[in-house]
Amino acid sequence: MSSDYLNQVIVDDCLKVMSNIEDNSLDLCFADPPFNLEKRYTSYKDQRPVKEYLDWCREWLGELVRITKPTGSIFVHNIPKWLTYYASILNDYAYFRHWISWDAMSNPLGKTLLPAHYGILFYTKELKGFKFYEIRAPHKRCRVCNNYLKDYGGKKDQMHPFGALVSDVWTDIHRIRHSVRRDEHPCQLPTNLLERIVLMSTDPGDIVLDPFLGTGTTAIAAKALGRSFIGIEIDPEYGAIAQKKIAKVQESKYKSYYVSYFLGNIQSIRDIDASKVFPPQFTSVAKKRLRANETEDKTPKEIEMELGFEYS
Repeated sequence: MSSDYLNQVIVDDCLKVMSNIEDNSLDLCFADPPFNLEKRYTSYKDQRPVKEYLDWCREWLGELVRITKPTGSIFVHNIPKWLTYYASILNDYAYFRHWISWDAMSNPLGKTLLPAHYGILFYTKELKGFKFYEIRAPHKRCRVCNNYLKDYGGKKDQMHPFGALVSDVWTDIHRIRHSVRRDEHPCQLPTNLLERIVLMSTDPGDIVLDPFLGTGTTAIAAKALGRSFIGIEIDPEYGAIAQKKIAKVQESKYKSYYVSYFLGNIQSIRDIDASKVFPPQFTSVAKKRLRANETEDKTPKEIEMELGFEYS
């Protein structure tokens, strides 16, 4: 029963655990399985013959589809090589939505182009009626002058006050490179990556499953955003790390709305929430007032508050 596993890290084989979860009972399933590239895990050999590996993948992918609600979503992260196989399997059971390209440099393997992205497959259980929320990320600015990097061609008055809608190419979320920020795990994903996926496809109170939890990233993201989670991890060492980290998680909110933060700034927010939190973009008249006030003894924050911007 899925209720028996709610908000827990279960140290066991994912196929065994998922076999005990009811059909159509979970809102989001996210999987980041072993890449079958001889990575060093403490309790798993990451090197199987291709047919054996794909037969195993077919099993857990089938289980993910079975236990996902008709309104739910399935996301699978891996290198493009294996995602092509996963897609051919999922196409028999679910509906393709997107191939998300996550800009993350990797190492070249033989005669190839330099691998510059990981992929995330996005599928839904049903063709219609699934949950999906557009996500906004901040407008990109120059690190030196703070000006917008994108040329809006004289249409800056039409810009959204917070940021642009997120596309299927994610360049603003980066791999965890520094060892001081990593756990003892070879494939740890950044929390803000999972937070964006959770915000995009679920509501507060929904249930998120990760059958390859590792050191807890998906569960951490779910708990921070007010969702429930089920984490399955075969390695006791990784499971113990995950439990300790999850216990320390605090809610991630801005003005009572769940958001994803990075380095103290909002990185992802649902569009429906952004429309309630951030005021309309400056009109041409408002911008003239702003320019006129630049020489007066007022801070930018005071000027923005006059123009309708809210601060917590």
